[in-house]
Amino acid sequence: LTMLRSFLRSPSSLLCFVGLLLLTVSQPVCEAFNLDVEKPSVYSGPQGSYFGYAVDFYLAESSSVVVGAPKVSTLQVNIIEGGAVFYCPWSTSRSDCHAIEFDKEGDRSVNINDTDHQVDFKSGQWFGATVRSHGDTILACAPLYSWRTEKDIPHADPTGTCYLSAQNFTKFVEYAPCRTGTITADGKVVLGGPGSYFWQGQVISAAKENIIKAYYPGYFMQSVDGQIQTKQVQIEHDDSYKGMTTQILTMGSYFGYSVATTDINSDGLVDLLVGAPMFMVRGSGGRLEEMGRVYVYLQSAPFRLELKLPHLTGTDVYGRFGNTIAPLGDLNQDGFNDVAISSPFGGDDHQGLVYIYNGFSEGLREKPSQVIVGQWATTNFPPSFGFSLRGSRDLDMNGYPDLIVGAFGVDKAVLYRSRPIVNTTASLTVHPGMINPEEKNCVITDGNASIPVSCVNVSFCLSADGKHLPDILDFQVEVQLDNRDHKKKGAVKRALFLETQMPRLQKSVRVRHGQRTCDHKMIYLRDEKEFRDKLSPIYVAFNYSLDPTAAEDSHGLRPILNYHTANVIEQKAQILLDCGEDNICVPDLKLAVLGDRKEVYLGDDNALTLTFNARNEGEGGAYEAELYVVLPPEADYTGIARNNESRNQLTCSYDTENQTRYLSCELGNPMKSGTSMWEGLRFTVPRLKDTHKTVQFDLQIRSKNENNSHSEVVTYKLEVVVQADVILQGVSRPDKVFFPPANWKVTKSYGQEQDIGPAVEHIYELVNNGPSRISHTLLNLHCPLSLSGHSLLYPVEFFTEGPINCTSDHRMNAQNLKIQRTATESPLLALKGSDHRIEKRDVHKNELSHLTNLSCSNVECWTLQCNVGLLERGTTAILKVRSRVWAETFMERAYKQYVLECLARYSVKKMPYAILPKHAPSGHKKVVTPVVWNKPDIENSVPLWIIILAVLVGLLLLALLIYILYKLGFFKRSVPYGTAMEKAQLKPQAASEA
Repeated sequence: LTMLRSFLRSPSSLLCFVGLLLLTVSQPVCEAFNLDVEKPSVYSGPQGSYFGYAVDFYLAESSSVVVGAPKVSTLQVNIIEGGAVFYCPWSTSRSDCHAIEFDKEGDRSVNINDTDHQVDFKSGQWFGATVRSHGDTILACAPLYSWRTEKDIPHADPTGTCYLSAQNFTKFVEYAPCRTGTITADGKVVLGGPGSYFWQGQVISAAKENIIKAYYPGYFMQSVDGQIQTKQVQIEHDDSYKGMTTQILTMGSYFGYSVATTDINSDGLVDLLVGAPMFMVRGSGGRLEEMGRVYVYLQSAPFRLELKLPHLTGTDVYGRFGNTIAPLGDLNQDGFNDVAISSPFGGDDHQGLVYIYNGFSEGLREKPSQVIVGQWATTNFPPSFGFSLRGSRDLDMNGYPDLIVGAFGVDKAVLYRSRPIVNTTASLTVHPGMINPEEKNCVITDGNASIPVSCVNVSFCLSADGKHLPDILDFQVEVQLDNRDHKKKGAVKRALFLETQMPRLQKSVRVRHGQRTCDHKMIYLRDEKEFRDKLSPIYVAFNYSLDPTAAEDSHGLRPILNYHTANVIEQKAQILLDCGEDNICVPDLKLAVLGDRKEVYLGDDNALTLTFNARNEGEGGAYEAELYVVLPPEADYTGIARNNESRNQLTCSYDTENQTRYLSCELGNPMKSGTSMWEGLRFTVPRLKDTHKTVQFDLQIRSKNENNSHSEVVTYKLEVVVQADVILQGVSRPDKVFFPPANWKVTKSYGQEQDIGPAVEHIYELVNNGPSRISHTLLNLHCPLSLSGHSLLYPVEFFTEGPINCTSDHRMNAQNLKIQRTATESPLLALKGSDHRIEKRDVHKNELSHLTNLSCSNVECWTLQCNVGLLERGTTAILKVRSRVWAETFMERAYKQYVLECLARYSVKKMPYAILPKHAPSGHKKVVTPVVWNKPDIENSVPLWIIILAVLVGLLLLALLIYILYKLGFFKRSVPYGTAMEKAQLKPQAASEA
């Protein structure tokens, strides 16, 4: 029999390769199936002994575990780190181990010619690097055991040796030379000698009974012509022939580092798994990363292997996925054998991972059913959790195979027992499946009030069976109403349990093994005014799980639900609608959109009102109908535009989804057939960019109906326009000049500017009222200079404010006169006040119409050219020009009225946008200064104060004169009234009359 043939015929065989890997680390956490990771049995060995390097079950008399510790020091004389195999009885409460004494002797020697010669070297031999058991037999090997073959050469050859422990540790047999070994299912010992035939390698197999029978300890060594040799043991089979090979797919991947055989797909033929723990995968950055891979070969016919795709590939860089492969037997009791694959340096913290893969009819499932993560943290040496694995044995006799995992880096071996699997059958029914809101056949109470409601019946049933389960199983069940994922969190549940008026029912249920348990509950529909969604089904979900507080079984384990069985069941109930016999409403939604503008301006807020007409021209209502408006990034929603035609109170909400802002407005629930509504929405569009020439709003009516649920998308586009309202203002200070000037005299030479004549200041203000910006404007100013050699205006100086630079074609203050500095008011105040200035002398108003204009059309002018820079909306550029009216010229033409006229022109040359303006702003402004002559009578009249003073003096003199005359008696009579004669003559007359 060949080695390959032995593997293919024995599902539980394992060919072992021994290697020492010094890499990084890893941890235990679990994705759950039935290996119990909560309460594993942990066995510990001496520190630094590599306890856990090899592991196996030993089930001869009691349930036990045997663990190799190849670097432990034993009681052997003068042997350092010879290695040992530990026997660890299993118990739910204890995990003690003790060493098995395979070899009690130290190094052996032979006496040749009265001289002792050491012939073997056991220190550092790594005894326990391989440990395998079969029945009451344990095979343990020391791959680094060395033998001295020639007495005159002090070197030893690492031949390796193996020991057999038989009859429950009562008989020990050495079998050498060999490096590694295993025992097949039928008890045959298979040994490997990779150094045989000049490292071509050799595989030898023999029945363990024959090895024990042929062991001759008394003839262990013999001398043959100067050489020290072992006695040749009769071998039954030399299986060292080429046999059948598999293709090595990738160089350097360590393809074949680990090998395992088991019947994965349950076809009666043993399949092959080959590990390549250093297989490299090209990562996202293009670099090769070491991940590891396991190849699965299914045996379709005897000795015909077919590679199964896809391969199993690791996910952790340098995790060494595929380092060890162990058949597990039928772990989940589904009729297919399962496999454990280790990644001893995998995991987020490199604590080590063990993956459990389930078999099925097509091979191994691509995703693991469970991932066990090592529980020891990385120190100076990685834990190497999963470096050794052993399965396929039922240690606790509960009918499920168990798994041993070695972590020699922390001197641990961990036993994971399988939990019994519960297979369930569940059902859920809702009757009737249609809820009629008009049929209220149940009653709920609200305080003292009784409220009729529409209700239906919900029934759920559960049964359970499985292998090695208790008679009664405790379950936690939950029934949820209206719980679909699409329902928003916090939304109103449309259905409630009649008994509790709650949307959830939770209770404990006891199910007898192999029997069915059922329960029945009534649920009712809320009032339709309390919810919006009338169209979608009301889903009822029934989920269940084993009670985590239930008692453990006789083996100290809790059962677990079969993960292949769905533990959530859903049914649905429909709300009866006014949509015909099939309860299906088919609307026909139409949308039209109008706007109050077609253009938006860069730099402006751009208020916009969109008016829409929404119609349903179908035969059925549109449920949860909404107007859905996708806003462009440049726009904001500001509110609803109310109008007299609107009868509805439109409600809109503003939200963001996937960085897209949208507006949704309720149109009706349902939006009935024949509905037509006009409404308006207000927006602003402030964030315009010159990279887009248009701004687009997308509007659509959406409903939750299954058929014809949306209207066509209506797109409303706005053109992005560049536009700036630019104005040029100007004012003259003073607004007119009076002649002859006050305090001015003709001089032969001019030393100061006031010698020229009256001062005139023109102020020009270029204003950008927006909304867009302007980046370059040309401003030209033309003012009278002279006529026929006679000077008119003498330019003194100019000033600017803002982003404006000017140059003149005429020298300012050409005669270098001394400049007069006076405090002046703000230019802006001067401009604003110019329209309301009151003339001091209205007597000349009619004369202004007869003035002669002195402009650039008929006199010589000077020019000031200005370049204006960036003007934002609302900003200005100001130009102030100071001049003197040449008084001598005008004095020569006395009493002639003139108007001095300056002309300013501007044109916008550039705006800072990629979009060109439709019209470039331009314009002009005339600023005039009239020269007005005063009339002589007005000019030479006595001042008012002199008149007043003269009147006062005159009155004072008059009063003084009257006083003098009074003193002189001027106002007294010198003779009394009548003379004496006149008095005498009067008396008789008086008497006669009497």
